[in-house]
Amino acid sequence: MNTNESIWIVKVLLILALIYLAYIDWRTFRLPNTITLPMIFLGIAFNILSDAPFTNLSSALLGACLGFGALWILNYGYRLLKGHNGIGMGDAKLLAALGAWLGWSALPSVLLIASLTGLVGGIIWLKWRNFQLQQAFPFGPFIVIAGIIELLWPQFIPTLILPKLI
Repeated sequence: MNTNESIWIVKVLLILALIYLAYIDWRTFRLPNTITLPMIFLGIAFNILSDAPFTNLSSALLGACLGFGALWILNYGYRLLKGHNGIGMGDAKLLAALGAWLGWSALPSVLLIASLTGLVGGIIWLKWRNFQLQQAFPFGPFIVIAGIIELLWPQFIPTLILPKLI
């Protein structure tokens, strides 16, 4: 088996794991540590051991830390203002896993795509729920969508979208 075939197998397995996480989050509003935490370590290990890593080790480590830290800080600020959590730490661990696999430079695109798709999904969710604003909304599926887009089309936002907007 050549390197390209191996990379595609890894990508397919990663996508299947992400889709499974999206399904779990959509149904239960939970992203289990038994899946998200190993994904962080597997992403770092893959980028260390692979002949064709998605990113280098320092970018993977920084991506895991920044992925978790960005959503933790956002949630911390929200909790200070509102007195309760605004985003689950499962979402932070999922973003850390994507940072570990794809590197820190993918995180801005992942967050932008997740936020835009989440905004559209949130509007649909509100219409479906008759505009009941107090209900929780699973953000994990939108992080997954963004992660898959970034995995299959790296730097989609900077190379294809931003030049047309500027």
